[in-house]
Amino acid sequence: MAPQTVFEACKAGILQWQTAFNNQDAQGCAAQYHKDCTMVAKPFGTFTGTEQIQALWQQIIDQGFNNVQYSDVIWQPEGDDGFLLTSSWQMNKAFGVVHKEHWQVQADGKAVLVYDEFEVQGER
Repeated sequence: MAPQTVFEACKAGILQWQTAFNNQDAQGCAAQYHKDCTMVAKPFGTFTGTEQIQALWQQIIDQGFNNVQYSDVIWQPEGDDGFLLTSSWQMNKAFGVVHKEHWQVQADGKAVLVYDEFEVQGER
């Protein structure tokens, strides 16, 4: 797969995740993760697999968090089939950083998260 095609798939993945979150759709968020993904969500803990990841996003949504926006986004190629994303983020009630999102294109051409590490740094 051409690097530009991989990059476009990864950008589509983050947009689908952001849209799901802003629509308060935890299942839609979890659909952007590989079934065996590890998510390190500081200070909440480490979550493995889409069931645990969906449960955390549901808990966050249920607490009234929404309207996530990214800034200072940096994409770096990772192998032939993925990209690493780092960024700052903010939402209506919190802000923080993405330390490392590894988006990887799967056999169906869709990019999903195979690793996610982010941190809540404060409340708004």
